[in-house]
Amino acid sequence: MSSNNDSISLHNRLAVFRAERGLSRAALAELVSVNPQTIGFLERGQYGPSLELGLKLAAVFGVPVETLFSLTPFAPLASQLAPQSQGEE
Repeated sequence: MSSNNDSISLHNRLAVFRAERGLSRAALAELVSVNPQTIGFLERGQYGPSLELGLKLAAVFGVPVETLFSLTPFAPLASQLAPQSQGEE
């Protein structure tokens, strides 16, 4: 384990889930008891949530926390929704 300040990039899909639900940043912030700026920082990847906040956000959307947050980049949604079969043209 490294003792220096190496930062781990945390990827998220908060903006996608929030938009799908029609929630403003302020409305989502109220649901999880944080400042609306915190939601903006999270969505831009400028802040990593505590475990508690990550779990609260997942509960709001009814998904596992791994659906919202990942240590590796998420595949583009378009490729997940309409995967192209390989070898067929």
